[in-house]
Amino acid sequence: MNASSHLSDQQLLLDVEGELSARDENLVRAHLHTCWKCRVRRQELESAIADFVHLQQREFDAKIPPAAGPRALLKARIAQLSATESNRHSGWFTFSRGLAGVAAICVLLTFGVFLVRSSTVRQRPSRAQAWVVSIPDSQLTPGATLLVSRSAVCAESNTKNKPVTAAVRRRVFEEYGISGVDPRAYEVDYLVTPALGGADDIHNLWPHSYSATAWNAQVKDALEDRLRGMVCDGSLDLIEAQREIATNWIAAYKKYFHTDQPLDSHWR
Repeated sequence: MNASSHLSDQQLLLDVEGELSARDENLVRAHLHTCWKCRVRRQELESAIADFVHLQQREFDAKIPPAAGPRALLKARIAQLSATESNRHSGWFTFSRGLAGVAAICVLLTFGVFLVRSSTVRQRPSRAQAWVVSIPDSQLTPGATLLVSRSAVCAESNTKNKPVTAAVRRRVFEEYGISGVDPRAYEVDYLVTPALGGADDIHNLWPHSYSATAWNAQVKDALEDRLRGMVCDGSLDLIEAQREIATNWIAAYKKYFHTDQPLDSHWR
C-alpha cells in the first residue's frame, strides 16, 4: 500500500469487521488518517451495512408484541421484589435466591423491551432537525479534503469559501430534506473550508443557517480564519485542523476561542 493509492472496498470491509491482521490494521489506519477519500468510502460502507441491519430490525420489530399489558405488571412485580430485597441487604453485590431470579427476569424483560423499542432508540433525528443545530449529518456530510500540503494551503491568497453553483445548492437542500424556505437564509457551507484544503465535493457541503441558531455560518467563518492562521504560523498541524473542524466544529470553536458561547463579534 503506497501513499498515492486508495484502499479497496475489501480492505475497508475487513477493517470495519475487525478482521485485519495487526500489521494490516496499522497500515490501513495510517492511510485513513491522511486520506479523506478512503475515510468517506469507509463511512459509506458502514452506512450501507447499518441501513441493511436497521431494515432487518424493523421487519423483526413488527412481529414483537407491545411492551404494555402483562409486561407492565411484570415490571411492577420486579420493582416490588427489588425493594424488598434492598431492605434486607445493604451490600451491592449481595444477592438472595429471590433477587437472583428477579435479575434473570430483568435480563429477559430488558432484552424484550430492547427489541420492541430498538428502532425508536436508534432512530436518527430527521434531516430537517439536523441542520437546525448547525451540525451537519455525518452520513451526508462527513467532510472531504484535497491532498495538499501546509505550504500549498498557506500560499493561497483567497481564504474564503468558494462559490457553490445553483445546481449543487439544490442537491444539498434536497439531500437534507429542506424545502419551502428562503435559500438566501442559508449558506451552503463547506465543512472543511477550502482555506484548509477542503474539497469541492458534495460530501463536504451542507445547508448552514445564517440566523437559526447562535452557532451559525458567520461563527464558523471565524473559526475557519482562526484555524488557518494557526496552521500557517505553525502552531497547529493541518491534518489536525481538518480533523477537528470535520468532527465537531462547534467543539473546535469552544476549544480555540476558549468560550462556551459564540463571541458577540462573530455573529452579530
